Amino acid sequence: MGNLRSHAENKSKRTWKPNLQKIRVLVQGRPRRAYVCTRCLKSGKAERAI
Repeated sequence: MGNLRSHAENKSKRTWKPNLQKIRVLVQGRPRRAYVCTRCLKSGKAERAI
């Protein structure tokens, strides 16, 4: 959560959402389609199924 601040210093609430991608990943050794954030894909936390 945070605030959007305009040039006139107006405030309104905003949220940051994860960049989710639907890909095939290995879950318990089996390929499944799942939503994974791009940060997890880049760092290698989610293993892609080929």
